[in-house]
Amino acid sequence: MSQALTLARPYARAAFSLARDAGALAGWSDALGFAARVSADPQVAAVLGHPALTTNDAVTLLAPPSASIDTEAFARFIGLLADNRRLPLLPEIAGLFDELRFEAERVVKARVTSATALPASELDTIKAALRKRFGREVEVETAVDENLIGGAVIDAGDVVIDGSLRGKLGRLQAALSN
Repeated sequence: MSQALTLARPYARAAFSLARDAGALAGWSDALGFAARVSADPQVAAVLGHPALTTNDAVTLLAPPSASIDTEAFARFIGLLADNRRLPLLPEIAGLFDELRFEAERVVKARVTSATALPASELDTIKAALRKRFGREVEVETAVDENLIGGAVIDAGDVVIDGSLRGKLGRLQAALSN
């Protein structure tokens, strides 16, 4: 995994540079996300690794059906990946690109996992608290995990806040056993 990230990083930076210069960070993010999802499909991955696949075929296969970006620049980028046999790195490239984008746009991406679906008012409260803590805009992704019993776990990059009942019970168990 770390080798894949190391190999993907220069391509993500190059894509970010192209997108930033064109003022199309969101469009490139969408296009890279689309290409990453397509390339991660096992059937498509087998095709992408086939030696008979031409660069034009790869570009046609991985180009988003509609894009708000310079499709020629995106096609050249995908063609470069195909020529260098780096198409399997597209998921890592898309992830690293999004990290660069969020840093440039001063946005923190947070994942809120709760035992039940949270009402919009609670999500707004969580967003406001995270915005205050990080001093940045917050983009929240939600998930439900019934194993948490109650409460929520917030994962925002390097910071994980475990306010779940499962986490509290685990900490209590550890304290009682010591």
